[in-house]
Amino acid sequence: MITRRKMLFSSAAALLTGGFSMLLGRSQPEAVDTQTTQPSPIKPSTNGLSYIPVVTPNGSTLPWEWDNGVKVFHLIAEPVKREFASGMTVNCWGYNGQTPGPTIEAVEGDRVRILVTNKLAEHTSIHWHGVLLPNGMDGVGGLTQKQIKPGETYAYEFTLRQHGTQMYHPHADEMLQMAMGMEGFFIIHPKEPERTRVDRDFCIFLQEWFIEPGTSTPNPAIMTDFNIFTFNSRAFPGTAPLVARLGDRVRIRIANLSMDSHPIHLHGYSFTITGTDGGPISPSAQWPETSVNVPPGTTRDIEFMANAPGDWAFHCHKNHHVMNAMSHDIPNMLGVKQKGVEQKVQNLLPDYMAMGESGMSEMATMKMPLPRNTLPMMTGEGPFGPLEMGGMFTVLKVREDITTYDDPGWYQPPKGTVAWLVTD
Repeated sequence: MITRRKMLFSSAAALLTGGFSMLLGRSQPEAVDTQTTQPSPIKPSTNGLSYIPVVTPNGSTLPWEWDNGVKVFHLIAEPVKREFASGMTVNCWGYNGQTPGPTIEAVEGDRVRILVTNKLAEHTSIHWHGVLLPNGMDGVGGLTQKQIKPGETYAYEFTLRQHGTQMYHPHADEMLQMAMGMEGFFIIHPKEPERTRVDRDFCIFLQEWFIEPGTSTPNPAIMTDFNIFTFNSRAFPGTAPLVARLGDRVRIRIANLSMDSHPIHLHGYSFTITGTDGGPISPSAQWPETSVNVPPGTTRDIEFMANAPGDWAFHCHKNHHVMNAMSHDIPNMLGVKQKGVEQKVQNLLPDYMAMGESGMSEMATMKMPLPRNTLPMMTGEGPFGPLEMGGMFTVLKVREDITTYDDPGWYQPPKGTVAWLVTD
């Protein structure tokens, strides 16, 4: 038998813990910070822009300034502390105090200048993933430019020749730097208005981490056995919901720079895959799905009409990717009879708890101490009880007659539309 104390403070503990001054010029109107709690208008303001700004849940959009017809952005590569969910804060690396870094938004045809300052303890560079640009702006340290040393600022300047969902990330010590959270969206809006207007446009970055229970720093050397999975560096129940009004056309842009592919599934809807980091997909080549696989180093855009009210799960469909702080090296106790064992062992080890005989759902309701700075494996409360989820999981909340896009709370289903208990 294995004691509860030993499980909590060994690698097996992870399973029990189931349940982390700009250039001068005329500024654009202040960008919306999607981490704030201020009410958002039901029809997002364009702030005088030619496009509907994207929403990065649990994140923000990078502001810019004009300099003689050039849009100037400033990114700062630096260590950051990121709360994955209440009770777990992680030592990450990122940009401008966050991971993923703030979303860059611009328009096809824009001339952009991006100033990148390195506040890390080692050199870095920055690659504009999928962006068509001159070779010397591609950001591969040692190949297309010198590395950006600590304290240095490099300028990248190019004209945007495309539109679509792109990314930015380092091409220097990238095994460590990307694994620590250095990544972000680069959204290029089309110059000409889109044929079909999108009302809600979300950006979600997928990432996976290995963080020993009770610690705060990810291990970037792990290749396969990750134990924390995040949307925009937040694990459920720390992930923000995606709120839409009934009748909205919704786009969700998904990016992945992790070691694994992630099949992202949406309940209640069939959507169309409309784009990749290679660009928009021609309407004649688009196809319907309810899950979209997002391989490493790619982006995928999906679109649908929000025509079904409710609270709909949106998650990775790899089973272990919707759990937190997992470990895979504990004994398999499923079906093992443990009657009387717990009391006998507790005579020697008062903290011992027998578990796992009939399944793992008890992990979502057990009130037991956890290692510090660690999330439960399965957690979260819904209107009907424990959700028994974690990791790459959030909720699409579609409502009729809402006046803001703030969290409307739990859905109240019409009478007679909820599954019921059958009794004799």
